[in-house]
Amino acid sequence: MDERLRTAARTGNVSDLYSLIEIDGNALKQFDEEEFVETPLHIAAEEGCLRFAMEMMSLKPSFASKLNKQGLTPLHLAATNPDTSMALRFLEINKDLARVKGKNGKTPLHIITEAGNHNGLLDRYLEICPQSIRDVTVENRNALHIAVENNELDVLQVLIRTLKKTDYYCEVVNQKDEGGNTALHLAAFHGRPQMLKLLLNCNADKHATNQAGLMALDIADQHHNEDSITVLRGCFIPGVSNFKRKYEKQMTKVSSLISHEIDNMSGEDRNALLVILGLLLTATFQASLSPPGGVWQGDNTSKSEGSYDEMNSTSSLTCFLRNMLRPINRLHSANRVHS
Repeated sequence: MDERLRTAARTGNVSDLYSLIEIDGNALKQFDEEEFVETPLHIAAEEGCLRFAMEMMSLKPSFASKLNKQGLTPLHLAATNPDTSMALRFLEINKDLARVKGKNGKTPLHIITEAGNHNGLLDRYLEICPQSIRDVTVENRNALHIAVENNELDVLQVLIRTLKKTDYYCEVVNQKDEGGNTALHLAAFHGRPQMLKLLLNCNADKHATNQAGLMALDIADQHHNEDSITVLRGCFIPGVSNFKRKYEKQMTKVSSLISHEIDNMSGEDRNALLVILGLLLTATFQASLSPPGGVWQGDNTSKSEGSYDEMNSTSSLTCFLRNMLRPINRLHSANRVHS
């Protein structure tokens, strides 16, 4: 690049730009002929020279999607600037620039996600191009993965808030990278419980396994991330606990009824009742182990043997079974007395 043109771009001197064009009408042509090249627009974007950048966008709009030799577009560079006006102007002129991929397959959104939500740029960026949240890097990671990896909680909050307004939020929140890890896996690995809560509230699949066959809970357990274990265990156990509580309440009513009515039953009626209760108990207990849409669904149990949800749920259901057996045991005793 002509050093005079470089200086004009760096200082934002539009007059010097046109002086060079007057001298050489092909002063900007060389940049179109190279595939990866630093253009005056790259320099202006990096330096924050908005007026020069807009003039260049008007003269040579093709420069906006050009990658320099570092694999970055002018918008990639502008996205790292604390002054968000440059990046927003690029997007307002051409929102498709938001999805141009550079080095490692990163879009400007991925760069913003790494750098943080300076002056609300991320909010505005997603308003202009919400679809960009679906884009992935060469590692198959989306913005959620990157936010978790870089511990950008406020960025993740904005991403989740945007996702919840779409009909593809499940697809994005459960996107797996090249290792089969979702953002939930990464949050468990790094021990970030607040991020785990955000992801789970956006329907992150707690049963999803990576290429090693591990769920997020298994990873948190391996790395002894106690806060993460607590959050992840909590999303498994409530279904079983609610089931246990409701059924115990019903069994208490049945027990009370049996206690009052057993003396008036014949031996044959007591035997029949005993058989019916046994069958109901067996069927209900089996259903609790494999509830439709419940805790142990699909093939995840075989891949997560010994995981916290199974151990705690098994213990809970063991106590549950003992409690439910009490009225039947009393019925056995009463049956022996009356026989």
